Amino acid sequence: MQHAIIPMDFSGLPGWRLRWGAAQLDICQQGAQILSYWPDLELPPLIWLSPQAEYERGHSVRGGVPVCWPWFGDIQRNPLAVQQMTTDTAPFHGLARTLDWQLLSSRSDAEAVQLSLQLDASQGLTHWPHAARVQLHISLGEQLTLRLENHNLGTQPVAISQALHTYFAVSDVRQVAVQGLGGCAYHETLEQWQLREQVGALVCADETDRVYLQVPEHLYIEDPGWQRQIHLQSQGSSSAIVWNPGVEKSKTLSGFASTAWQQMLCIESANVLSDHLVLEPGARHCLELKLSCVPMA
Repeated sequence: MQHAIIPMDFSGLPGWRLRWGAAQLDICQQGAQILSYWPDLELPPLIWLSPQAEYERGHSVRGGVPVCWPWFGDIQRNPLAVQQMTTDTAPFHGLARTLDWQLLSSRSDAEAVQLSLQLDASQGLTHWPHAARVQLHISLGEQLTLRLENHNLGTQPVAISQALHTYFAVSDVRQVAVQGLGGCAYHETLEQWQLREQVGALVCADETDRVYLQVPEHLYIEDPGWQRQIHLQSQGSSSAIVWNPGVEKSKTLSGFASTAWQQMLCIESANVLSDHLVLEPGARHCLELKLSCVPMA
């Protein structure tokens, strides 16, 4: 079985390729962004990367798993405690996804290939003058495990919202179903953020943008077109965002073909709204996400 960590250049952006048996994962140093993940190179990918993706300094790549930190989405839609952490302008989805992370460690053995990256904000970041550190630990083996760790290094509490903005590859988003959200409250952002309750499985026929609360640890995507289930097992997170741009919005997105919305579905394991973090001095928090893929029965 082949295990390897290979330095890569993604159209000018440095990164690495992880291989473990038939599995392959590409990750970019900028933003510690996973670009794509294939559990088996002879089968469809689990994590989607846009064929029209643009690789530019200071811009997130379309697809993969961007890390949204230390706030998620529009800062004005965050809890007041998170808003008060910022100064001046606050770019959408935070600061971490456009900065280079430091390689902490890498190793491979019979169990997994592992890579750890760190963004050290101990001296504060532009528009976010707080002492904190965030690390992403990646373990590629029989399944993919992502661990996003926060550490407050300062002397004052720090409020953070965050997400692993995962783009899942699907055969046709109109035919797949997200299981496990039934009974969960959610904000329908396309209808003035109305608070509603999910009934049964979620199917996305067109543009979808929902923030779910009190989400269970286990969700899964049923994809009959590819005869598989994608399982998401999370810890340290009880909120999630489900997003697909649909027909019209997809026409306005960079690095995104007008029909690409049919091949992807974002389920973002998160700490947002009432689930945001307040870390006391010295405190730590870990958001863990395990991804696996199995054939449908």
